[in-house]
Amino acid sequence: MAMLKLFFLFMHVVSLLCLQSGSSFVAGFMQGGNETDRLALLAFKAAITSDPFGALNSWNESIHFCQWVGVKCGRQHQRVTGLRNDHKKLSGSVSPHIGNLSFLRNLWLRNNSLSGEIPQNSATCEDYKEYHWLTGNIPTEIGSLSKLEGLYIAKNNLVGSLPSILGNLSSLTIIFATNNKIGNNVPDTLGGWKKLKALQLGLNNLVGTIPFSIYNLSSIEIFEVSENQIEGSLPSDLGITLPNLQVLTIASNLFTGSIPITISNATKLAYLFLGRNKFIEKVPSLENVPDLTSIVLEVNLLGTGEVDDLSFLDTLTNATRLSVMGLATNNFGGVLPESISNFSTKF
Repeated sequence: MAMLKLFFLFMHVVSLLCLQSGSSFVAGFMQGGNETDRLALLAFKAAITSDPFGALNSWNESIHFCQWVGVKCGRQHQRVTGLRNDHKKLSGSVSPHIGNLSFLRNLWLRNNSLSGEIPQNSATCEDYKEYHWLTGNIPTEIGSLSKLEGLYIAKNNLVGSLPSILGNLSSLTIIFATNNKIGNNVPDTLGGWKKLKALQLGLNNLVGTIPFSIYNLSSIEIFEVSENQIEGSLPSDLGITLPNLQVLTIASNLFTGSIPITISNATKLAYLFLGRNKFIEKVPSLENVPDLTSIVLEVNLLGTGEVDDLSFLDTLTNATRLSVMGLATNNFGGVLPESISNFSTKF
């Protein structure tokens, strides 16, 4: 009974202190580790050199940090779970202290001018990360994000390789890493992305061949690796192993061999960009891809100089949405078939 009275007396003192000290006392006493979150956010603000829209003006001691603009906290523990400050024209660097936000799941910093490396310890987000103007390597710690569904790191200055440990991200559905300086080979372990729908690695410095394990990811809808130095040939069963393929963009690489006959099995195909490679032989039938909108085959070694080289155009008469076609600089012989006059009026 004495202990019970002592407990109520203690809670009464706490209540009085809360009234006197405000929410800062609650953060420090009742919620333990929240002080780490508050200091991490203040460190993030300190690294910002320009805030033209005043996006971080509310980040001060007058209110609890969970009420700061752009900050989202969990209801149970009042820890930072989300930080959203995209399209704010912020300048400066990404503070490494952001990695101390151990409950962080969402980090949105799109369309700013932030520089510096991705903080090593910030690999606790479970949904996705998006930065602009970042440098350095993709940290291997990101491979521990078992719930990561989308990785958006396009239009940065990231270098190094794609970490092979990324293959552990079994929940990944989108990887958007175009327009960086990522090099070396595409690791075979990435074939573990069984739920992947979009793989976009264009405008990088990738070399070597695409692992066949990736060509077996039947869920892929968008496959884009244009403007790299990737070599090798496309697998003969491409249209069978990638039945959901809608976009195939591998232009400006070093691909060789022929265009697989099974390409027509990818019946959902809408965009086919194979230009500026070293493809040879005749173009196969495309009669089973009625949704085809664009086909660009220019600057290859396609055709054999024979009169029927362009007969594949006859198989496109059902592609009523076709509006873009590029065939220049190849070895096509013969003449354009009369069926070309039946193409869409948009062509």
